[in-house]
Amino acid sequence: MAGWLFTILSIVLIVTFVFYPMIQAFILSLKSGMGNNLKFVGIDNYKRLFSDDTFKKAVLNTLIYLVVQVPIMILLALFVSVLLNDKKLKGKGFFRTAIFLPCVTSLVAYSVIFKSIFSNDGLMNKFLMDLHLIASPIQWLTSPLWAKLTIIIAITWRWTGYNMIFYLAGLQNIDSSIYEAARIDGASAVKQFFKITVPLLKPIILFTTITSTTGTLQLFDEVMNITKGGPGNASTTISQYIYNLSFKYSPNFGYAAAVSYTILFMIVILSLIQFKVAGDDK
Repeated sequence: MAGWLFTILSIVLIVTFVFYPMIQAFILSLKSGMGNNLKFVGIDNYKRLFSDDTFKKAVLNTLIYLVVQVPIMILLALFVSVLLNDKKLKGKGFFRTAIFLPCVTSLVAYSVIFKSIFSNDGLMNKFLMDLHLIASPIQWLTSPLWAKLTIIIAITWRWTGYNMIFYLAGLQNIDSSIYEAARIDGASAVKQFFKITVPLLKPIILFTTITSTTGTLQLFDEVMNITKGGPGNASTTISQYIYNLSFKYSPNFGYAAAVSYTILFMIVILSLIQFKVAGDDK
Protein backbone atom coordinates (compact mmCIF):
# COMPACT_ATOMS: atom_id res chain seq x y z
CA MET A 1 0.00 0.00 0.00
CA ALA A 2 2.84 2.39 0.81
CA GLY A 3 4.30 1.82 -2.67
CA TRP A 4 0.94 2.52 -4.34
CA LEU A 5 0.51 5.69 -2.27
CA PHE A 6 3.84 7.00 -3.57
CA THR A 7 3.06 6.17 -7.22
CA ILE A 8 -0.70 6.76 -7.48
CA LEU A 9 -0.38 10.51 -8.19
CA SER A 10 2.13 9.89 -11.01
CA ILE A 11 -0.05 7.13 -12.46
CA VAL A 12 -3.14 9.38 -12.45
CA LEU A 13 -1.23 12.24 -14.11
CA ILE A 14 0.32 9.98 -16.77
CA VAL A 15 -3.02 8.34 -17.59
CA THR A 16 -4.81 11.71 -17.68
CA PHE A 17 -2.30 13.71 -19.68
CA VAL A 18 -0.57 11.00 -21.79
CA PHE A 19 -2.62 7.85 -22.38
CA TYR A 20 -6.06 9.43 -22.47
CA PRO A 21 -5.05 12.04 -25.10
CA MET A 22 -3.35 9.28 -27.13
CA ILE A 23 -6.53 7.20 -27.15
CA GLN A 24 -8.65 10.24 -27.98
CA ALA A 25 -6.27 11.17 -30.81
CA PHE A 26 -6.57 7.68 -32.28
CA ILE A 27 -10.38 7.84 -32.10
CA LEU A 28 -10.21 11.27 -33.74
CA SER A 29 -8.04 9.83 -36.52
CA LEU A 30 -10.98 7.61 -37.48
CA LYS A 31 -13.17 10.65 -38.08
CA SER A 32 -13.21 13.51 -40.56
CA GLY A 33 -13.98 17.21 -40.26
CA MET A 34 -13.94 19.44 -37.18
CA GLY A 35 -16.07 20.52 -34.24
CA ASN A 36 -19.65 19.26 -34.34
CA ASN A 37 -19.27 18.19 -37.97
CA LEU A 38 -17.02 15.21 -37.21
CA LYS A 39 -18.15 12.00 -38.84
CA PHE A 40 -16.81 8.48 -38.55
CA VAL A 41 -14.87 7.39 -41.66
CA GLY A 42 -12.97 4.37 -40.33
CA ILE A 43 -9.52 3.90 -41.84
CA ASP A 44 -10.19 6.24 -44.78
CA ASN A 45 -7.82 8.84 -43.33
CA TYR A 46 -5.03 6.27 -43.22
CA LYS A 47 -5.77 5.18 -46.80
CA ARG A 48 -5.60 8.81 -47.87
CA LEU A 49 -1.98 9.02 -46.65
CA PHE A 50 -0.80 6.80 -49.50
CA SER A 51 -2.19 9.19 -52.14
CA ASP A 52 -1.28 12.46 -50.42
CA ASP A 53 1.71 13.97 -52.25
CA THR A 54 2.23 16.69 -49.63
CA PHE A 55 2.38 14.07 -46.88
CA LYS A 56 4.89 12.02 -48.88
CA LYS A 57 7.03 15.13 -49.39
CA ALA A 58 6.88 15.95 -45.67
CA VAL A 59 7.92 12.39 -44.77
CA LEU A 60 10.80 12.50 -47.25
CA ASN A 61 12.03 15.84 -45.91
CA THR A 62 11.81 14.63 -42.31
CA LEU A 63 13.76 11.47 -43.15
CA ILE A 64 16.43 13.54 -44.91
CA TYR A 65 16.86 15.65 -41.76
CA LEU A 66 17.00 12.44 -39.72
CA VAL A 67 19.52 10.57 -41.87
CA VAL A 68 21.83 13.56 -42.41
CA GLN A 69 21.61 15.58 -39.21
CA VAL A 70 21.38 12.99 -36.42
CA PRO A 71 24.62 11.09 -37.28
CA ILE A 72 26.50 14.38 -37.72
CA MET A 73 25.22 15.69 -34.39
CA ILE A 74 25.94 12.46 -32.48
CA LEU A 75 29.48 12.17 -33.85
CA LEU A 76 30.19 15.87 -33.29
CA ALA A 77 28.89 15.72 -29.71
CA LEU A 78 30.97 12.61 -29.03
CA PHE A 79 34.12 14.20 -30.49
CA VAL A 80 33.66 17.46 -28.57
CA SER A 81 32.95 15.64 -25.29
CA VAL A 82 36.19 13.66 -25.62
CA LEU A 83 38.15 16.89 -26.21
CA LEU A 84 36.50 18.64 -23.26
CA ASN A 85 37.14 15.66 -20.99
CA ASP A 86 40.91 16.16 -21.30
CA LYS A 87 42.27 16.93 -17.82
CA LYS A 88 45.03 19.09 -19.30
CA LEU A 89 42.61 21.40 -21.14
CA LYS A 90 42.35 24.86 -19.62
CA GLY A 91 39.03 26.70 -19.54
CA LYS A 92 36.95 23.53 -19.79
CA GLY A 93 34.10 25.13 -17.84
CA PHE A 94 33.86 28.01 -20.31
CA PHE A 95 33.87 25.76 -23.38
CA ARG A 96 31.31 23.36 -21.88
CA THR A 97 29.01 26.24 -21.01
CA ALA A 98 29.44 27.90 -24.41
CA ILE A 99 28.59 24.71 -26.31
CA PHE A 100 25.66 23.82 -24.06
CA LEU A 101 24.23 27.36 -24.02
CA PRO A 102 22.31 27.04 -27.34
CA CYS A 103 20.16 24.32 -25.73
CA VAL A 104 18.63 26.77 -23.27
CA THR A 105 17.95 29.56 -25.76
CA SER A 106 14.42 30.23 -26.94
CA LEU A 107 13.47 28.16 -29.98
CA VAL A 108 11.69 31.10 -31.60
CA ALA A 109 14.46 33.59 -30.78
CA TYR A 110 17.29 31.50 -32.19
CA SER A 111 15.21 30.58 -35.26
CA VAL A 112 14.61 34.25 -36.02
CA ILE A 113 18.34 34.96 -35.60
CA PHE A 114 19.25 32.11 -37.98
CA LYS A 115 16.72 33.41 -40.49
CA SER A 116 18.41 36.80 -40.35
CA ILE A 117 21.93 35.34 -40.61
CA PHE A 118 21.05 33.18 -43.63
CA SER A 119 18.95 35.77 -45.50
CA ASN A 120 20.16 37.01 -48.91
CA ASP A 121 21.86 40.05 -47.36
CA GLY A 122 22.61 38.29 -44.09
CA LEU A 123 25.85 37.78 -42.22
CA MET A 124 26.62 34.38 -43.76
CA ASN A 125 26.52 35.57 -47.37
CA LYS A 126 28.53 38.70 -46.50
CA PHE A 127 31.14 36.58 -44.75
CA LEU A 128 31.48 34.14 -47.67
CA MET A 129 31.62 36.95 -50.22
CA ASP A 130 34.27 38.83 -48.22
CA LEU A 131 36.39 35.67 -48.32
CA HIS A 132 35.73 35.47 -52.09
CA LEU A 133 34.32 31.95 -51.69
CA ILE A 134 31.16 32.91 -53.56
CA ALA A 135 30.50 35.51 -56.25
CA SER A 136 26.81 36.07 -55.51
CA PRO A 137 24.59 35.48 -52.45
CA ILE A 138 23.44 31.90 -51.81
CA GLN A 139 19.66 31.54 -51.68
CA TRP A 140 19.71 29.88 -48.27
CA LEU A 141 15.98 30.28 -47.61
CA THR A 142 14.50 30.13 -51.11
CA SER A 143 16.38 27.20 -52.64
CA PRO A 144 15.09 23.66 -51.85
CA LEU A 145 18.59 22.30 -51.23
CA TRP A 146 19.96 25.25 -49.26
CA ALA A 147 16.78 25.58 -47.21
CA LYS A 148 17.19 22.01 -45.96
CA LEU A 149 20.87 22.64 -45.24
CA THR A 150 20.00 25.76 -43.24
CA ILE A 151 17.57 23.76 -41.09
CA ILE A 152 20.22 21.05 -40.55
CA ILE A 153 22.81 23.64 -39.49
CA ALA A 154 20.32 25.26 -37.11
CA ILE A 155 19.26 22.11 -35.26
CA THR A 156 22.85 20.83 -35.14
CA TRP A 157 23.95 24.11 -33.55
CA ARG A 158 21.19 23.93 -30.96
CA TRP A 159 21.23 20.27 -29.91
CA THR A 160 24.89 19.17 -30.15
CA GLY A 161 25.62 20.56 -26.68
CA TYR A 162 22.64 18.69 -25.24
CA ASN A 163 24.07 15.33 -26.31
CA MET A 164 27.58 16.42 -25.32
CA ILE A 165 26.52 16.69 -21.67
CA PHE A 166 25.42 13.04 -21.60
CA TYR A 167 28.70 11.89 -23.12
CA LEU A 168 30.72 13.99 -20.70
CA ALA A 169 28.88 12.43 -17.78
CA GLY A 170 29.58 8.97 -19.18
CA LEU A 171 33.25 9.71 -19.83
CA GLN A 172 33.76 10.92 -16.28
CA ASN A 173 32.45 7.59 -14.99
CA ILE A 174 35.05 5.60 -16.97
CA ASP A 175 37.98 4.62 -14.76
CA SER A 176 41.12 6.44 -15.95
CA SER A 177 43.17 3.32 -15.16
CA ILE A 178 41.63 1.64 -18.21
CA TYR A 179 43.16 4.28 -20.49
CA GLU A 180 46.45 4.15 -18.61
CA ALA A 181 46.64 0.39 -19.15
CA ALA A 182 45.85 0.86 -22.84
CA ARG A 183 48.60 3.46 -23.22
CA ILE A 184 51.09 1.15 -21.51
CA ASP A 185 50.11 -1.58 -23.99
CA GLY A 186 50.86 0.85 -26.83
CA ALA A 187 47.29 1.69 -27.89
CA SER A 188 47.04 4.96 -29.83
CA ALA A 189 44.47 7.65 -29.01
CA VAL A 190 42.35 6.57 -31.98
CA LYS A 191 42.41 2.93 -30.90
CA GLN A 192 41.51 3.91 -27.34
CA PHE A 193 38.55 5.88 -28.67
CA PHE A 194 37.12 3.00 -30.73
CA LYS A 195 38.08 0.14 -28.40
CA ILE A 196 37.37 1.74 -25.02
CA THR A 197 35.39 4.98 -25.22
CA VAL A 198 32.75 3.97 -27.77
CA PRO A 199 31.99 0.50 -26.29
CA LEU A 200 31.73 1.87 -22.73
CA LEU A 201 29.49 4.73 -23.89
CA LYS A 202 27.27 2.40 -25.92
CA PRO A 203 24.17 2.71 -23.64
CA ILE A 204 24.44 6.52 -23.68
CA ILE A 205 24.99 6.60 -27.45
CA LEU A 206 21.87 4.46 -27.87
CA PHE A 207 19.89 6.77 -25.59
CA THR A 208 20.97 9.96 -27.37
CA THR A 209 20.36 8.39 -30.77
CA ILE A 210 16.79 7.47 -29.84
CA THR A 211 16.02 10.86 -28.27
CA SER A 212 17.57 12.67 -31.26
CA THR A 213 15.56 10.51 -33.65
CA THR A 214 12.35 11.23 -31.75
CA GLY A 215 13.07 14.96 -31.69
CA THR A 216 13.91 15.13 -35.39
CA LEU A 217 10.75 13.26 -36.38
CA GLN A 218 8.79 15.89 -34.43
CA LEU A 219 10.78 18.81 -35.88
CA PHE A 220 8.55 21.89 -36.13
CA ASP A 221 9.80 25.17 -34.61
CA GLU A 222 12.89 25.66 -36.75
CA VAL A 223 11.13 24.90 -40.03
CA MET A 224 8.13 27.02 -39.12
CA ASN A 225 10.18 30.05 -38.12
CA ILE A 226 13.09 29.89 -40.58
CA THR A 227 11.66 28.69 -43.91
CA LYS A 228 7.94 28.22 -43.16
CA GLY A 229 8.27 24.91 -45.02
CA GLY A 230 9.29 26.61 -48.23
CA PRO A 231 10.06 27.11 -50.94
CA GLY A 232 6.81 25.35 -51.73
CA ASN A 233 6.96 22.31 -49.48
CA ALA A 234 10.67 21.74 -50.04
CA SER A 235 11.57 21.90 -46.34
CA THR A 236 8.26 21.13 -44.64
CA THR A 237 8.14 18.37 -42.00
CA ILE A 238 5.43 16.01 -40.79
CA SER A 239 4.77 18.11 -37.68
CA GLN A 240 4.40 21.27 -39.73
CA TYR A 241 2.02 19.46 -42.09
CA ILE A 242 -0.08 18.45 -39.06
CA TYR A 243 -0.18 22.11 -38.01
CA ASN A 244 -1.18 23.18 -41.52
CA LEU A 245 -3.97 20.59 -41.66
CA SER A 246 -5.30 21.78 -38.31
CA PHE A 247 -4.95 25.55 -38.50
CA LYS A 248 -3.82 26.74 -41.95
CA TYR A 249 -5.75 24.73 -44.52
CA SER A 250 -9.45 23.94 -44.24
CA PRO A 251 -9.31 22.34 -40.76
CA ASN A 252 -9.48 18.55 -40.76
CA PHE A 253 -8.54 17.41 -37.28
CA GLY A 254 -9.30 13.76 -38.05
CA TYR A 255 -6.82 13.58 -40.91
CA ALA A 256 -4.28 15.59 -38.90
CA ALA A 257 -4.57 13.03 -36.08
CA ALA A 258 -3.98 10.22 -38.58
CA VAL A 259 -0.83 11.96 -39.82
CA SER A 260 0.35 12.40 -36.22
CA TYR A 261 0.05 8.66 -35.65
CA THR A 262 2.49 8.06 -38.50
CA ILE A 263 5.12 9.85 -36.37
CA LEU A 264 4.38 7.47 -33.49
CA PHE A 265 4.66 4.49 -35.84
CA MET A 266 7.98 5.73 -37.26
CA ILE A 267 9.41 6.39 -33.78
CA VAL A 268 8.52 2.87 -32.61
CA ILE A 269 9.97 1.21 -35.72
CA LEU A 270 13.19 3.24 -35.74
CA SER A 271 13.68 2.76 -31.99
CA LEU A 272 13.33 -1.01 -32.36
CA ILE A 273 15.85 -0.97 -35.23
CA GLN A 274 18.30 1.08 -33.15
CA PHE A 275 17.98 -1.34 -30.21
CA LYS A 276 18.58 -4.25 -32.58
CA VAL A 277 21.60 -2.64 -34.24
CA ALA A 278 23.03 -1.78 -30.82
CA GLY A 279 22.64 -5.41 -29.79
CA ASP A 280 20.37 -4.60 -26.85
CA ASP A 281 17.72 -7.34 -26.74
CA LYS A 282 16.24 -6.30 -23.40
